Amino acid sequence: MNFASHPVFASLTPVVLLIAAGYLAGRRQWIRQDAVKDLSNLVFLLLIPALLFRTMSAVQLENLDLRPILSYFVAALGLLAAGIVWRGFNTRSVVMALGGVFSNMVMIGVPLVELAYGKQGLVTLLTLVSVHALILLTVASVVLEFASARASRQGDGDVKRLMSAASSAIKGTLIHPIPLPIICGLLFAQTGWTLPVVVDKPIQWLGSAFGPVALVLVGVSLANTPLRGHWRDALWLCVSKNLVLPVLVGLSAWSFGISGLPLTVMVVAAALPIGANVFMFAQRYQVVQDLTTASMGLSTVLSVFSLSLFMLVMSVL
Repeated sequence: MNFASHPVFASLTPVVLLIAAGYLAGRRQWIRQDAVKDLSNLVFLLLIPALLFRTMSAVQLENLDLRPILSYFVAALGLLAAGIVWRGFNTRSVVMALGGVFSNMVMIGVPLVELAYGKQGLVTLLTLVSVHALILLTVASVVLEFASARASRQGDGDVKRLMSAASSAIKGTLIHPIPLPIICGLLFAQTGWTLPVVVDKPIQWLGSAFGPVALVLVGVSLANTPLRGHWRDALWLCVSKNLVLPVLVGLSAWSFGISGLPLTVMVVAAALPIGANVFMFAQRYQVVQDLTTASMGLSTVLSVFSLSLFMLVMSVL
């Protein structure tokens, strides 16, 4: 087989080239940092909801397999707990442990999986995406509030703070441009209706624009990511996120009897680089902000190699 036509090479190369184009645009200031927020809003509030709704609007609930989700979170939550125990129970430890398990499933995962595995693979990924942030961010919020309360030794308001943190996390992840269009698309699919062409075509165009714009934005963000002074700790987080988590997810999925494309998509999803939501927690609790930013950048660069490895291994299993 010609190397250039190998499925792994053919699906990863466009992703890498678009990220590289964004990096060049960021370094040359063709896309300035001030514009990144507006472009991110375009992606998250318009382009990705269109893609998610249209993809899930043709999926019947009885055809969804929820075992991959269960197997994924057995591994992810287990690694999250291990990371916290290893570093000690404090806010810094929890944020770092979250960085070791939280994948960039939207900006990088969705375009990569769609390109590599088609609509069937994308449905498996979106099923995971619909609860990924809800589960991990809710757990992280509660644990962080416990750690914060322990550090400040507050007593009376602890339960109230925990309930507030969990409530905010659940509301924030449900009323959000990622899970909301997935849920709406699934509900629409159960009606048996089909979208009129005059409505479906614009949604299709918007969804098609998501992949290129999102990947270019990843490159622009990398161009503005400082790495100096954080190499060692960032590398440990990357080992956890890019290598350990996909191995654990693969073993967990295998133990649940999952095979074929769902297994492959779960492993690839776990091998994706660190997602941006981790920085939100670092910022909120005022811990390891520079390290989190550096880890996200390094993880994204290294994911070119780790994703290639896992996609190649899964293609021959």
